[in-house]
Amino acid sequence: MKVLLLKDVYKLGRAGDVKKVADGYGRNYLIPQGFALLATPGAMKHADQIRKNAVVKRAALNNELSGVAELVKDLVLSFSMKAGETGKLYGSITNQMVADAINEKIGTQIDRHQIELQPIRTLGEHKAIVRLTVDLVPVIKVIVHREGENVVANIQKPTAVKSSVTKAIEPEAETVSPETKE
Repeated sequence: MKVLLLKDVYKLGRAGDVKKVADGYGRNYLIPQGFALLATPGAMKHADQIRKNAVVKRAALNNELSGVAELVKDLVLSFSMKAGETGKLYGSITNQMVADAINEKIGTQIDRHQIELQPIRTLGEHKAIVRLTVDLVPVIKVIVHREGENVVANIQKPTAVKSSVTKAIEPEAETVSPETKE
């Protein structure tokens, strides 16, 4: 089934585009929700007008949400969770938890559906994508650490491992250092 998109649809296309979709997706979701029309010759005459109107709306929305995007893109969220010795969490960090933390920290109304993140089940540093609009997609950092541990200690561990790996690769540098002479 071919449809003419009336609104931007995530992972499908922008308003004014003609897309071929599964019959059920078009009949049961796109058309009833007002996202698309059946691509008939009469509807195709309005495609340019729909595209022009969508560009204006998209620019206004991007302008409005650019301030929120600036606040969100530098955001670092920290979660304290119980975890096993291997670093696997007892539970997980979900989209809802990330959305609630963002809303609490900067006072916005971001929905869990706007957060692209597989449930986090391990300790460490992870990335989450926040879809504000089609064009504004800031990335935030999510740090998960063990309960009772300091966040700074958790961040420093990978650098300590990196420096020990570097020393193991460069044995000549170890023989020159004063620590190895003792």
